[in-house]
Amino acid sequence: MEPNLWNFPTAEELAAALRAGDVSSAELTDEAITRIERHDKEINAVCVPDFDRARAAAHAADQARARGEDRPLLGIPVTVKESYDIAGLTTTWGMPEHRSHLPAEDAVQVSRLKDAGAVILGKTNVPLGLQDVQSFNEIYGTTNNPWDHGRTPGGSSGGSAAALASGFGALSIGSDIGGSLRTPAHFCGVYAHKPTLGLAAIRGMVPPTAPAFPAESDLAVVGPMARTARDLTLLLDVMAGPDPLTHGVAYDVTLPPARHERLGDFRVLVLDEHPFIPTGAAVRAGVDRVADALADAGARVERHSPLLPDLAEAALLYAQLLFSGFAARFPVEAYEHFRTLAAALSPDDRSLDAARLRAMVFSHRDWTEANNRRELHRHGWRRLFGEFDAVVCPVTPTPAFPHDHDPDPLARRLDIDGVPHPYLDQLVWAGLATMPGLPATAVPAGLSPEGLPVGVQIVGPMFEDRTPLRLAELLEERIGGFQAPA
Repeated sequence: MEPNLWNFPTAEELAAALRAGDVSSAELTDEAITRIERHDKEINAVCVPDFDRARAAAHAADQARARGEDRPLLGIPVTVKESYDIAGLTTTWGMPEHRSHLPAEDAVQVSRLKDAGAVILGKTNVPLGLQDVQSFNEIYGTTNNPWDHGRTPGGSSGGSAAALASGFGALSIGSDIGGSLRTPAHFCGVYAHKPTLGLAAIRGMVPPTAPAFPAESDLAVVGPMARTARDLTLLLDVMAGPDPLTHGVAYDVTLPPARHERLGDFRVLVLDEHPFIPTGAAVRAGVDRVADALADAGARVERHSPLLPDLAEAALLYAQLLFSGFAARFPVEAYEHFRTLAAALSPDDRSLDAARLRAMVFSHRDWTEANNRRELHRHGWRRLFGEFDAVVCPVTPTPAFPHDHDPDPLARRLDIDGVPHPYLDQLVWAGLATMPGLPATAVPAGLSPEGLPVGVQIVGPMFEDRTPLRLAELLEERIGGFQAPA
């Protein structure tokens, strides 16, 4: 990809240039559209372009700035995950039967982007039903990793991460229930933040034909993606706040400041081992690189703590809560099929595959018991964050893996240093923060020996999102951040 002044700028840099009059939003938008038209044939990240309206929005942004207006994202080109409703654009979630679904109104987060002045270039690709660690579907095809087109960019916000790594806009918004923000960021070498559960309203990020009502999510969140940690904070400040339909029209939210401003003041627990799945050498090296940078800066770094909630039980609880939620919307015939399969399991089968299958036929009593145990884990995390400020750990056990379109996820295998493991078991690290609802920031941590991006996640205390975000920013200054694909 050819070098160009505006290929990989940060949103912060673009905002400064726009305010200074060094460039117009129309110029930035035309540049972004040209770049997408030239390079996205090989990446396939922007699956629903909206270039005519983007140019009109850019023109309107320039006029607004000429009148003296200034908003956080005024005139900055961005993309949006396909799963968000945008009036006038299809929302399919990759489901062929909904290829013509046109929502009537914008998702609340799309409205917030527009209110902040962003120019929406289009929507980015996702897996079928948002339920994969890859991004491919029958409608829009396969999104490739910009670092290696034979590999996935991750999922389900894989199109957004690939777009950012390719220079298609400065920011994007995605969602996360199984690492769907963090895994694509890790695979593509960009940044993402999974906010605290409930921090950012999710209305309008719903499957096609489902009513876009305000709702409290059990596990899922919406969040920002960017090429720098500071840009994550900029976009989170736009996204944060409850739904105005349930909390009134004012949705400003004030988060506590970061616990520290200097790298050496942080107390960090570093994890790289999980009882259910090994960590590959490339990811372990990334974790070590971050741990070494923290220690060299004077931070207190520990590798073990008796306060850490049990990781094996946490993974089981996450599998139970996640898959019972997925299966609750299945047709009766599918439910009966899974009930038959679950009944045939050996009582001694304590694998995660078995836990997921049993969870798909949970009773309400079963779910309530799991939820009660989740509250015990949340209390354990509160105690741990009395002793530590953040936890650094893998996002997944490996860098981006080759495309695998086997229709049965249970038949897929993840290669970890030459040894195959159940494909879905890689979700355990994502579940570490998702199950209790904690904020987690995915940050680049260098490249693997094969030249693939490797990231780690920084997990923080509930509703203290600015703490992992600030730590991410300080680490970026120390070890570097986003690199453009070669």
